[in-house]
Amino acid sequence: MEFAQIEAAAARLQGVAHRTPVLTSRTLDALAGCAVFLKCENLQRTGAFKIRGAYNALASLSDAQQRAGVITYSSGNHGQAVALAGKLLAIRALIVMPTTAPKVKVAAVKGYGGEVVTYDPARQEREEVAAQLQAERGLALVPPFNHPAVMAGQGTAALELVQDVPELDAVLAPCGGGGLLSGTAVATRHLRPGARVIGVEPEGAAKANLSVQAGRIVRVEHPQTKADGLMPKALGDLTFAVIREQVERMVTVNEEEIRSTLEFLWSRCKLVVEPSGAVGLAAVFHRKVAGLAGGRVGVILSGGNADIGAVADWFRAERA
Repeated sequence: MEFAQIEAAAARLQGVAHRTPVLTSRTLDALAGCAVFLKCENLQRTGAFKIRGAYNALASLSDAQQRAGVITYSSGNHGQAVALAGKLLAIRALIVMPTTAPKVKVAAVKGYGGEVVTYDPARQEREEVAAQLQAERGLALVPPFNHPAVMAGQGTAALELVQDVPELDAVLAPCGGGGLLSGTAVATRHLRPGARVIGVEPEGAAKANLSVQAGRIVRVEHPQTKADGLMPKALGDLTFAVIREQVERMVTVNEEEIRSTLEFLWSRCKLVVEPSGAVGLAAVFHRKVAGLAGGRVGVILSGGNADIGAVADWFRAERA
């Protein structure tokens, strides 16, 4: 992927995706030991950064592909984004979702006009379910991360962040399948070559960490984390290639670090962020990355589609 693809995506997204705000907190800076700039994709359309890649991918399809319709698989945020992009572009969208997907995300997909087909993640692979439906219905596949147009669209979040805060020393992004992180790396390296790019994963779903260490794609068959948006079993070949080449390092955070960071965002910053969206900040909040002290650090809060009741229960359980 080249920076020119991100620039083209940014032009395509004008008037479609919000240019989300970059927020700061003196209290957060004091706790983290650095100046933190939060790129609030939790305030994006559909509640997450995913609309950037989904719309860019659907808008890039041929006329014939758009008429036929699209299919994707998603635990929620990408599915919502594809459903909305389909609605905006008059393209029918079929979303394959696990039976374990948060109800709020399933309801949102349907609310945007997407057709939902569920599968049992304990017995079925989502890629196989989608491939069968794709063949049966003649649909175009728009995967959640391993796709050049999706990756380029996701990179527009970092493009905006670095444009708005040009003197950043580091940029951190969460990593699920690697679409956001790879786009972030390409955009940041081009606009701010000296800035560090760091990816963050939950300890229980650390497929990128393991892959970078091994020098090959490593699958995590049973990821375990409250950060449900970061649970793909493996990176894609396209995202892995970019991460391996352009991301300085991968770090992990544990569930308590995610929970406490999420609680800080909700209670002190008044930002509704989902567990996946807090993972990048957790690495800064808990000082998991050496060399950030005193610097200017950008963090992408990737989404805000939280199950309010489940998060509240998580907060209460830790206090009990």
